[in-house]
Amino acid sequence: MNDTQILNTPAIYEEICRKSKEIGFTMPSDRYVGTLLKTLTSSKPGARFLELGTGIGLSLAWMLDGMDQDSKLITVDNDAELSQIARDYFGNDKRVQFVCEDASVWIKTYEDKKFDLIFADAWPGKYSEITEVLNLLKVGGFYIVDDMRTQANWPEGHQKYVNGLIAYLENRKDFNITKMNWSTGLVIAVKTENNQ
Repeated sequence: MNDTQILNTPAIYEEICRKSKEIGFTMPSDRYVGTLLKTLTSSKPGARFLELGTGIGLSLAWMLDGMDQDSKLITVDNDAELSQIARDYFGNDKRVQFVCEDASVWIKTYEDKKFDLIFADAWPGKYSEITEVLNLLKVGGFYIVDDMRTQANWPEGHQKYVNGLIAYLENRKDFNITKMNWSTGLVIAVKTENNQ
């Protein structure tokens, strides 16, 4: 197997990568994470998805590429400039709803239907509001976090937050989790029951 070959990249992906470089966006999503998101979203037809941390839309491109036409996705980010760039690329896609708001506030006030998959790529829903965000997941739904392996751009002391999140997930009795030493380091959790 050729680990460097990534097939079926979303058509818009290279353009978004170019835009990232143009504006100096230094937190792009890993392509391997993108392939996983596309694979998992395609496993849930007619589903509801949540992305916390829109960024410039790189992960969003993969998720939308895997979704069928009956699925819906909400993507949340507090950076108006980045959200607008992502909206420029995907705003005509009726499956996606953009929310430009502090995700901590959004998570605490969201009262609509639960989600089949949540990709938490922002501080809220990953290192804060974790209990609240997991309550938004359906039984059988995926919770995915990346950047669990040490990154060069981590601030001092960040590892304790990663360790805390992993320990919290390991201690939840209503989730099965897999820790993957792959790509940027991922944790994939599946909700098995509503008991917390």
